[in-house]
Amino acid sequence: MTQLDGAQEAGRLADAVDARSGIRTRAAAADEIGAVLARFDATWGEGRGLDHSTIRALAHAGGTVLVAVPDDDGGVDASGTPPFAAPGEVLGATLGFLGWSGGVHLHSHMNAVAPAARGRGIGAALKLRQRALCLAHGVEEIRWTFDPLIRRNARMNLVRLGAEVADYLPEFYGVLGDEISGSDRSDRFEVRWRLRSPRALRALAGEPAPVWRATSGFALVPDFEALRRESPADAAALRTASVEAFTRMARAGLRPELDAAGDYVFTEDDADREAA
Repeated sequence: MTQLDGAQEAGRLADAVDARSGIRTRAAAADEIGAVLARFDATWGEGRGLDHSTIRALAHAGGTVLVAVPDDDGGVDASGTPPFAAPGEVLGATLGFLGWSGGVHLHSHMNAVAPAARGRGIGAALKLRQRALCLAHGVEEIRWTFDPLIRRNARMNLVRLGAEVADYLPEFYGVLGDEISGSDRSDRFEVRWRLRSPRALRALAGEPAPVWRATSGFALVPDFEALRRESPADAAALRTASVEAFTRMARAGLRPELDAAGDYVFTEDDADREAA
């Protein structure tokens, strides 16, 4: 497959996912930068992210500052449900910038979706649009970080998109003090999404992942963010246990994957291993 073929196929996939979600993902217009900033502020807290001028500069320079807005039918998704958003409303936003540590890649830094629009696949749709744009410009890899205790993000990253964990980064950002993390540790997994790898293509086609051969693992709770709000002591204990488990994993040269139950298994399998 040529670079052009790969980019065109990626664009068609992004379009199809948009249509199923009743949205359009595209570059943010200049007059939408304020709405992008508002979406980030609503997610992490005012002043906890980039400012208007920085987002504007990234967009002007060609960084992937993208939005998800209702489609021309007003947000009617493939199931035919009534419109769920006002025309032109910025339901989701994401931004990324190029880096070259370990090879040229897009670092996808922020990805936020309005609470009322969650569960429609908008976060994944924005990632798929980033993928299409990267492939159109010859960039073959996207990286980002996520809190390893949030199961839904782990599932989207590792299973739905076919990214893989490349590194464990304890206390990566320091104390964030934002609306999501509060005073919790900012431990992160860094994932790399090799955009045309067998692993990514299998995941994007909806094919099953292999049953990973595990040496050990770590059980997640269904909703760590709810646990952190409702039982801070239990959340702190789980965080402490995770630091110990992930540190041992990293020292052993193992990689975390998700099993069928949604828990981590630590494996030395090839990330591109085919399902049996």
